[in-house]
Amino acid sequence: MSDDVIRTEQLSKRYALGTTTERYETARSALSRSVASALRRGRGNRRRSTPDHIWALRDVTLTVAEGEATALIGRNGSGKTTLLKILSRITEPTRGWAEVEGRVGSLLEVGAGVHPELTGRENIYLAGAVLGMGRAEITRKFDEIVEFAEVGDFLDTPMKRYSSGMYVRLAFSVAAHLEPDILLVDEVLAVGDAAFQRKCLGKMGDVAAGGRTVLFVSHNMALVQALCARGIVLEGGAVAIDGPVTDAVRTYLATLEQLSSIDLADRHDRRGRGDVRLGRIEIDANDGVLATGSSARFTFVLTETRADASCFFTVYNHLGQPVANFNSDVRATSDERKPGAAEFVCEVDELPLVPGRYRINAAVRAAGDLQDLVEAAAAFDVEPGRLGGRPVLRDSGYGSVAIDHRWTTS
Repeated sequence: MSDDVIRTEQLSKRYALGTTTERYETARSALSRSVASALRRGRGNRRRSTPDHIWALRDVTLTVAEGEATALIGRNGSGKTTLLKILSRITEPTRGWAEVEGRVGSLLEVGAGVHPELTGRENIYLAGAVLGMGRAEITRKFDEIVEFAEVGDFLDTPMKRYSSGMYVRLAFSVAAHLEPDILLVDEVLAVGDAAFQRKCLGKMGDVAAGGRTVLFVSHNMALVQALCARGIVLEGGAVAIDGPVTDAVRTYLATLEQLSSIDLADRHDRRGRGDVRLGRIEIDANDGVLATGSSARFTFVLTETRADASCFFTVYNHLGQPVANFNSDVRATSDERKPGAAEFVCEVDELPLVPGRYRINAAVRAAGDLQDLVEAAAAFDVEPGRLGGRPVLRDSGYGSVAIDHRWTTS
């Protein structure tokens, strides 16, 4: 008899573009949508070349054994969250099938599994009931759940008044402590603070060590390798590789490296409204050598000038760990759109990165919206250098940031 607790066969999911099929819809919004649709039909279809749907998953066939800790790895939009939603019975597949045996505890987005109008106390019992647990069984775990979530003072407060961090703490605590056979966790843990993230990772490690199944989504490859033995890489909604986590991580990082070498004008895997976009990124040093302790300059050229535009980017090390974030306060000088490019230049007097390979995710905001987000938009190497007069060696696995400091001794 097979010990597989998750099985999928030719699993596919198609979403219609421009619709909100995953949300509750009021009569008023449904009427508005119908009228807008009729108007579009009356005008004729002027954008026939634009697809009206997207395949989030395509023919995914896989099995996960009982007690296995597996990482789902992939870029944004690769289908990871859609797969977890189907396994959690939040959405149905377009074709194919998925079978899950046992209780499933899932945390897929902020607030998942809780009702905002109910109190924290009521939500704990509601979540337990959904998992098929009796009231006595939930009561036995109640104090442990509350202590872990650190929301004891707000237990009788409706959860609509909770902060996003409190939502995540309680939702994760319920999902992990009510002893599900299978724990599905998306990367919502990034909402919590660092101390709570460590608690969550420790709890997931305990769940996995206790013989229960964990399916974990994260872009942090160090966490993935610490928690999971197996990795499944999704690319374009399909399984690109399924094997030991080290092989999966290597494949994923190689994909990002290839992406960073593609001209931004040819990148179609971007998100945002697109009214203004990133056209070019230049990374260099004032003295010609990008090294630890040297000056560095990051130039982002936009496709047009916008007075309300801002630029931000995150630097990741070779394991996919975020090590630095930069957000511009620079604004263009015109209130109107103009042809031509606007530049955002970020200058660092002394680059604090240890020698190694780095990549960046870059984005542009304007008019209060995300306009453009490109993952692995560029990559660069940092050479050995000196910081504070001291030589800085290559990354030895103890961190990616070098900090100027002093030592004293008696």
